[in-house]
Amino acid sequence: MSPVKAVLFDRDGTLVHDVPYNADPGLVRPVDGARAALDALRARGIRTGVVTNQSGIARGLLTEADARRVNRHVEELLGPFDVWAMCPHGPDDGCHCRKPRPGMILWAAGRICTNPADCVVIGDIGADVEAAHRAGAHAVLVPTPQTRPEETSAAPHAAPDLTTAVHLLLNAPPWDEPAASPPPTGPAEDASPGSTGPDEAGTFAAGAGAEGHPVGPARDVPATPADPASGAECPLRGRSV
Repeated sequence: MSPVKAVLFDRDGTLVHDVPYNADPGLVRPVDGARAALDALRARGIRTGVVTNQSGIARGLLTEADARRVNRHVEELLGPFDVWAMCPHGPDDGCHCRKPRPGMILWAAGRICTNPADCVVIGDIGADVEAAHRAGAHAVLVPTPQTRPEETSAAPHAAPDLTTAVHLLLNAPPWDEPAASPPPTGPAEDASPGSTGPDEAGTFAAGAGAEGHPVGPARDVPATPADPASGAECPLRGRSV
């Protein structure tokens, strides 16, 4: 049985083809094998989530409502996620959620009551890998043509595509010891397991504490693999942010 408890995915360039600052759900196209890979994780009881930088919101290129509509369509195509985390800030906003900072990873792990050391982040750029490392989670890089060569060479674990990355996690995770979990930097987000969907996600506020506290609506629902339907959001992303 895989020791992995949860997999947190970057959105653009990892789950779906990257459309910079996308505000149109009609432009969402899943990468090859994405739905099957996610369903394989769900079938094994491994929780899934999305942690996405969406700086187009801070830049005025789309609204938070636009981003949520895109997220909703991603979930319609790929199935329900246990947690969504979306960072809406720009590179100079000084937030703690924007990857490569670890705020979204820590918040998402806490939201589903999973130790970061039992989580894996799958993404397509170095910021995804660094955010995972700083949160005490594992990471697998799935490079795209936009991934810088130095990011690929620096990644401790990489896979040629999403299907291979998930197969690796399900069968033989490429690490022997769990990553060290960082000490808590503030109060826990939730005392009990919960899930947040594309429409009920905590949106992270600029200047939030190091633990990445979100502000906005959130709900607690029973956390079961059979009904992982909600998510948490802080809008941003890697190369196009």
